[in-house]
Amino acid sequence: MTDAAELRSRTRELLAAHPPADTERIDFLKARFDAGLAWVHYPEGLGGLGAPRSLQAVVDAELEAAGAPDNDPRRIGIGLGMAAPTILKYGTEEQKQQFLRPLWVGEEVWCQLFSEPGAGSDLAALGTRAVREGDDWVVNGQKVWTSSAHLARWAILIARTDPDLPKHAGITYFICDMTDPGVEVRPLRQITGEAEFNEVFLTDVRIPDAHRLGAVGDGWKVAQTTLMNERVSIGGMRIPREGGMIGPIAKTWRERPELRTHDLHQRLLKLWVEAEVARLTGERLRQQLVAGQPGYEGSGMKLSFARLNQEISGLEVELLGEEGLLYDDWTMRRPELVDFTGRDAGYRYLRSKGNSIEGGTSEVLLNIVAERVLGLPAEPRTDKDVAWKDLAR
Repeated sequence: MTDAAELRSRTRELLAAHPPADTERIDFLKARFDAGLAWVHYPEGLGGLGAPRSLQAVVDAELEAAGAPDNDPRRIGIGLGMAAPTILKYGTEEQKQQFLRPLWVGEEVWCQLFSEPGAGSDLAALGTRAVREGDDWVVNGQKVWTSSAHLARWAILIARTDPDLPKHAGITYFICDMTDPGVEVRPLRQITGEAEFNEVFLTDVRIPDAHRLGAVGDGWKVAQTTLMNERVSIGGMRIPREGGMIGPIAKTWRERPELRTHDLHQRLLKLWVEAEVARLTGERLRQQLVAGQPGYEGSGMKLSFARLNQEISGLEVELLGEEGLLYDDWTMRRPELVDFTGRDAGYRYLRSKGNSIEGGTSEVLLNIVAERVLGLPAEPRTDKDVAWKDLAR
């Protein structure tokens, strides 16, 4: 059984063989992956050592102290937080060997082709079709709200493979090559002025059956692994006290006493406490992950994340008064990542409006918490046993 002492020893061996100051960043990351120190809870040969997940902090602390580079996790968050755990659980050995190493070191960016114009909150109603032709699947359809599609080399994709089955049953999960000539990525300009999201059009895209994850028709079950990990990665990020959205408004409060009122003080205190509760709850959730896969608790964390971001950013704009109405830059850009704390209050206010939509709408997550965490009766469904092709659209 790998313990903390052994991990420290392995990490120091890595640092001795590949001194960060003298090693190219990508070469160091590849060596770290090959040494099993990328994600220690993954199996040997796949960037891990089969060690307890909690011991990753031991490796990270040693590497940080030595000034070693990281893999820029915010830039490749979809690959790390969603694609990788799904490939690990459902992928073949060949798929794991092909995709996990370049994913972790950041050589290949991933995106998520799930939502569609007519299938957002009701994702299982998706209409993108995949038809089998020999050893390939031919895919046609449209996806939307796709983060990083303009940067991505690969995508995780769900498509309908049997329209004669009920909507949750006839779906299959694939890995899609974003460089295929049938893939067209168009920017979606948002209320912030930039195009962080995209819409993706798929026209006769050929995906080899070797890039299917899970059995044909099991796409909804496979997607649940992705979605649960997505909600944990969004709502359960590790942050320090006063990290995230509460940090800038707390800093402004301390530095600008002329802006203070009794009412604003009471509201800020309430939100500060709620943000700290959410942060500590996220820490407890990450500790639960040590024992296995994320559960539906991630949905509750993502709900809290969205509500708090919107309330905190609204209070920040109100605190700043006329200054809060200003906006730093409306330039059309296609950023590599979202930076909530690196922009001004206006950006945070506008961008947080999407938090209750992306990664599962708050309305859907409330249903998940009610039915699967609290055990309340499920909402009536009239489409449960109806073939997808017969549903009203």
